Formats: sequence, structure tokens, C-alpha cells
Amino acid sequence: MRFLHKAVSWPGFRGVVLAATLTAWAGAAIGQTAGSVEHYIEIPMPPGFHVESTELEGPVFADANGRTIYTWPSHRLRNGYSGETQGNPACYDEVLTVTAGLMSPYPPGILLPELDSRPSCTDLWPPVYADDDAEEVGKWSVVMRKDGTRQWAFDEQPLYTSVLDHKPGDTLGGTTRRYGGDSPANRVPLGPPPKVPPGFAVKTTTVGRLLTTDKNFSVYTFEADTAELSMCDEVCARTWHPVLAPALVRPQGEWSTVERSPGVRQWVFRGKPLYTYVLDQRSWSLEGSDVAGWDNVYTQLAPPPPDVFTVQDTLIGEVLADARGMTIYTYVCGDDSADQLSCDHPADTQVYRLAMCGGGDAERCLQHWPYIEAGDGTVDGNGAWSVVSIDPMTGHFAAPEQPDALRVWAYRDRPVYTYGGDQQPGDVNGAGTGEWRAQRNGLKGFWLRDDYMGGTL
Repeated sequence: MRFLHKAVSWPGFRGVVLAATLTAWAGAAIGQTAGSVEHYIEIPMPPGFHVESTELEGPVFADANGRTIYTWPSHRLRNGYSGETQGNPACYDEVLTVTAGLMSPYPPGILLPELDSRPSCTDLWPPVYADDDAEEVGKWSVVMRKDGTRQWAFDEQPLYTSVLDHKPGDTLGGTTRRYGGDSPANRVPLGPPPKVPPGFAVKTTTVGRLLTTDKNFSVYTFEADTAELSMCDEVCARTWHPVLAPALVRPQGEWSTVERSPGVRQWVFRGKPLYTYVLDQRSWSLEGSDVAGWDNVYTQLAPPPPDVFTVQDTLIGEVLADARGMTIYTYVCGDDSADQLSCDHPADTQVYRLAMCGGGDAERCLQHWPYIEAGDGTVDGNGAWSVVSIDPMTGHFAAPEQPDALRVWAYRDRPVYTYGGDQQPGDVNGAGTGEWRAQRNGLKGFWLRDDYMGGTL
């Protein structure tokens, strides 16, 4: 993702964009076409489970109906831990009524909102139950719930599905993207290991599934290289370190090697030799792709944004923007209950969002944080972006044929917004609005580079 500060055209995009994101989403780098799908290592599974290829999270485990499987891993918060430890289900059908006090400065015991309609944990996260005769297979095991029922687990983490997922390949319940210590204990899609050699890993980012080393440092390709020849000479290799392969490795699938010198072999992925960048100072870096001719590597790209959107350069990185160039924001919310239920989806309570964006006044929210409306003829079509119908006064999904309903753009089924305090393209005055830099309850700019501090969604 290089920064060439000039206007470029982008297939499927109207308006002005930067070459950085053009490279990532349009897949200009060889081997990174939009149709590439991440390969995975097949592992034993119990009957009734299989693998689904998803657009946002790569391969995931799914039940017999194609519903994505999630875990709820333990996560350290400011005043303790939430989530589940191995072998100990903590998601039940009890409706919780008070806060847990896991997020300072808020104490425990405060009444939660809308108790008359508040769901239980299992209302939103149905456990994946195991039959009485279910047997362990590899890392798949069965754990006992306190009500005596049996639940499937993987590596001893209890397994769930999400009521937000409606069709095979949906991963609307959660993400494998990293999140900060101020965020709630999120649910995470579970999948098989990516089919990469030892020494490599794959990480979920905004624009796709990023290939890294097992130390989480990005790998890169050079545009001048071919599968049979590295054009990065001895001087070049002082900055761009070839990722070396064992001498006995043989080509397999998408992976091969090229001989740099007698007995020295370099890894090749999808026809391009791989390198690390000596100037990368942090994991998951995209800084090497700011250099002309060099690109990050993705096992698969995320679905592109709507073609009416643009990309804007700001003082702190690239953001996705609407057709006018105004920064797009996503809403993040998790309540401080022991079951860490989310509150960022239109099906969830809107009390937190209305309090944060307008002091409880829906009209003020519409003024300060307007939805990004979609035209009447707009058709959505991928696993990331859609058009949803919203009741502007409640924030919930609108009733069928509701006359005042708004057709708005949504990312992962959650509406996106602009900020009334942004005056011109490139403004990000609303970024981090809310509790704990918006990691708990608030709005974040839609940053297109995960390596920027605070840039995760």
C-alpha cells in the first residue's frame, strides 16, 4: 500500500482514490486477485461440522446448517477478566440485570437498560450442543454445562453460533481482527489453520487476510520478480531480507522456492518471492508497501466498499469516505455485563448509542452523526457491505413499508455514519468519540491501514 499522492482510477470505484488502497483492493500485485481464496489445512472434524470459506475471515468451521462457529476467549479488562476459560462455559439463559464493574470508573451493580426486553447470553449465542453419543475427535471435545447438557468445544473452548448470521459464510457475530484491552471480550470466529509453511501466519485486516511471519511481521513481494528469478540483488537484500526456505522443501500448491545462490532457497507464494522489510518497526506493518514496486501479500482480499465511496488521505492515515469525501465512521459498543453482550447492531438496544451521540435525543444524533444513505436503486452484494432499512427515531431495523424508514449503508450489517463536525474531506474530528477512545462505546474512523495506532475498527 504505497502513498503516491495523486489521483488514480480504480476499477469499480468512482471519484478520487489513493494508489495505496488501489493496490490492496484491486489486487494489482500478481497473485493477489480478488478471486483468490485462502487455502487451509484439513483437520479431523466430528460429524455435522465442515469448513466454510468466508469473505471477511477466510475459512471457518461451521455447523451442519452452515452457521459459523465462534468462541468467547478470556480477555483482560480494567477490573478483571471476562470471556470463558478452557472447559468452563459461562454463557447461559439467565437475563443479567446489573453491570459487572469490569470497566472503570463504573462500579458494579448499576441496572442495565431495557430489562423488559434484554436478551440472555444464549438468546444471542446458541451453544453448539453435542449428542449423548458424541465422541472426541482431535482437538474437538465435549464439555459439561452446569445444566447437565453437553456442549462441543475446540481446544477446550466452548463453541457457539450467532443469531446475527443468516446464511453460510456470514461472520457478523464477531471477527478475528485484533482488538484493544479497553474493548469488551469479543466473540471470535473459529477456523482451521491456514495452509502456510512453518514460519508463516495469516492475520485479518481491513482490506484482507494479511500474510506475515510467525512473529507477526509482514512479508512483501517485488513487482519485478518472477517465480524463477529474484531481481532483488545483494544491495537490495540489505533492506529487503529474503525469506529463506529449507533446502529440502519441494513445491506444493501455491508455494514453491527459488534458488538465490547455490544451496540458498527463498520462499515463493503464488509466483512471487517473499521478503521482510528491515525498516518495519512493528508487527503487521504496511510501511514497506509505501515503497514503489513493493507490496504486502494477502491470501485473500476483503470485499471492496461500495463504488460510490472514496478514499481520503488524512494527517493520521487513509480513511474510507462517502461520495463527498467525508470520513466514514463505524459504531462500537459492548455493555459492561458479565456476559459482555454487544450493543452495536440495530437488533441490539440503542440506549447506549443514543446517549453517546445525542444525549438520548434521536434528532440530535441524526444531526451530529447522520447515517450514510443509499439511493433507492442501490443494490448491495458482498459479505461486508449491504443496504439496510433503519427507523431513524429508534435506530432499530425499520418495519416493512415504514414510510419514514432510511435506506442506509451498513458494514457487517451495522450502519455507518459521517460526523457533523467534519468540515472538509480528510477531517477526522469524530474519531475516537465515546468511552475509552470509543473502544467500549463510541465511533471510530474507518481506517484502511491496521498498522496505524488506534486504527482498528
